[in-house]
Amino acid sequence: MSIRDEQREQRRQLIFDKAIELFAKRGYANTKIGDIAKAADMSVGLMFHYFESKEKLFEELVRYGVQAADNTPREMNFENPLDYFEGFLKMLFHYAKEQPQIMYMFVIMGQLQRGEGIPEHILEIARGADQISQSAEIIEAGQQYGYFREGDPYLLSFTFWSSVQGVMEQLAVHPEMLESDTLPETDWLIGILSKERKQ
Repeated sequence: MSIRDEQREQRRQLIFDKAIELFAKRGYANTKIGDIAKAADMSVGLMFHYFESKEKLFEELVRYGVQAADNTPREMNFENPLDYFEGFLKMLFHYAKEQPQIMYMFVIMGQLQRGEGIPEHILEIARGADQISQSAEIIEAGQQYGYFREGDPYLLSFTFWSSVQGVMEQLAVHPEMLESDTLPETDWLIGILSKERKQ
């Protein structure tokens, strides 16, 4: 890759990162293309060389989020189903400290669930990420071997992911918790799923 190509890729990533933060904090409708350009310290004209519109930028951002949600289970190696959820949480909290965009993506995915003036074709893309159903399959398989508590696998998955969603959205509002390493214990969230151990 040439220096010029590297610079172009760096600018594109900068736009992406600033857009994620602004969309998360202000919402899609209240974020203007000029706001993103200003945050990225470039002209609107230059930004249009990378993304032709706010809608296209947001669409790509949502595609990125959906792809990440779909690929994460496949990329993780785990010995048992419970290790998958624990490993995911540890990875999530670790990366959130270094890449706040992860927290902002959770905020944006929450906005997508509520609609909030977002174009219908982008909402349709977002519906392609069904983390709850994917996890319900893992939970159902794990219940047969005693890893998870009894109960409807979908509802257990729903409860777990709703809790994760809430934690990540609150961390986006309170980044000082990450800076001071004041995070929930992964065991607290895993406790939603895991079978209670007899003393």
